[in-house]
Amino acid sequence: MSTLEIGWQHHYIETNRIRLHCVTQGEGQLVVLLHGFPEFWYSWRYQIPALARHFKVIVPDLRGYNDSDKPRSGYDLDTLSADVRGLVSALGYRHAHIVGHDWGGAIAWNLAQTFPEIVDRLAILNAPHPQQFVRGLTGNLDRLRRSWYVFAFQIPSLPEWVIQHNLKDFVQNIFRESAIRKSAFSREAMQIYEAALEKPGVLTSILQYYRQLLAPQTWLKNWLRVPEPISAPTLVLWGEDDSFLSKTLTEGLEKLIAAPFQLKFISQCGHWIQQEVPQTVNRELLDFFKV
Repeated sequence: MSTLEIGWQHHYIETNRIRLHCVTQGEGQLVVLLHGFPEFWYSWRYQIPALARHFKVIVPDLRGYNDSDKPRSGYDLDTLSADVRGLVSALGYRHAHIVGHDWGGAIAWNLAQTFPEIVDRLAILNAPHPQQFVRGLTGNLDRLRRSWYVFAFQIPSLPEWVIQHNLKDFVQNIFRESAIRKSAFSREAMQIYEAALEKPGVLTSILQYYRQLLAPQTWLKNWLRVPEPISAPTLVLWGEDDSFLSKTLTEGLEKLIAAPFQLKFISQCGHWIQQEVPQTVNRELLDFFKV
């Protein structure tokens, strides 16, 4: 056990008719950390002990990931948001600070709109607002170039086969090769991510996030839906050298937030912000949560 892991506890928590594997540490107000693709709770390893000095921290493996349940359905944002709402309730809390990165950020955005009563403060790390993202896919060449994988993942079965048969290279390319600060991803970290993705049913489950996002009914809903203004104080941190998501995706966010809003760009940092610059992220989160 590393020094980071001292005090961590692993639990399975029932929520929204599924069981999520979670890591918890600390006591006090609740902070929920939501990971992205193709990560799992481990991507928050540097934030858990720092935040747990002041808060109760819970970090789930999202639906379909690592050791959480992998149902055939439920990978739309509303169901994923309900998973998180149920998690907060199952822990005996009425509300929490919510932090989301990448897909976890998309869920966090949606959660703050769908269930605003449970979100105290909202922190988003390199994650566009999902409705803006879907709308922007068709109207911006740079965004299309960066987001080609979203369309590639729509093909049934083939992406799973390709990733499974090239898993080591996939993990190396998506994490280390795309990072600006490559030292964030050691050989041990790469092996840990590989092991999580090798588990039965994981690849098909986590690709459902992308397939559900671009399903015709979801696309139409996001295109026509007028976003509800976010009522929680919101912090957006963005590694400005993100190779997957253009910083232009942050434009106009202030129009969606009817509460105090901060947008901070982190220079010389890529998509994997909480792993590339963990001390910066920890400091910003603690400041934002008024510690």
